Amino acid sequence: MKAVLDAAWSELLEGGYARFTMEAVAARAHTSRPVLYRRWPNRADLAIAATRHTLQQHPVNAPDTGNVRDDLIALLQQFSKNRATFVVLSFQMSEYFSETNTSLADLRKSLLQGSHSQIDVVLARGVDRGEIDPGRLTPRIRSLLPDLLRHEFLMTLKPVPNAVITEFVDNIFLPLVRPKPARAKKK
Repeated sequence: MKAVLDAAWSELLEGGYARFTMEAVAARAHTSRPVLYRRWPNRADLAIAATRHTLQQHPVNAPDTGNVRDDLIALLQQFSKNRATFVVLSFQMSEYFSETNTSLADLRKSLLQGSHSQIDVVLARGVDRGEIDPGRLTPRIRSLLPDLLRHEFLMTLKPVPNAVITEFVDNIFLPLVRPKPARAKKK
């Protein structure tokens, strides 16, 4: 099965979903179409399986450096290194979205099904250490760093430079979530 999923991933990378066919995957994997169809009823299912398989081969794990800033930077650097190809490929999937009547958000949800967000792990540690005010951590702000990273991938079609990641964390994200300093009481 690994050979088939690797072949399917290679086909997706080379031609995008528009040129992705069961025939091409079968030929690349040195198998037959009936073998593929027994496991995956259509090319959409095979494409998702190949993408999920490849994501599992390149995990991103929540670092624990002792402070939320360094954890976030290290996590985003891993994400940039290991996920840039996935983000760019997701925009070559327009035919998939049309064929399956789904969106990019649906694809992301399907691919992440059964896994937990590493950013949530880092943010929870930051809250536990008092570095993040949980009241300021709204769903939109919680997704801000991954959203900024995805945007940068899409605009440059390259991994995000470390300096840009640091700027996202220091100048945009942390000012939004840090606890407000306690005010001195008036006498």
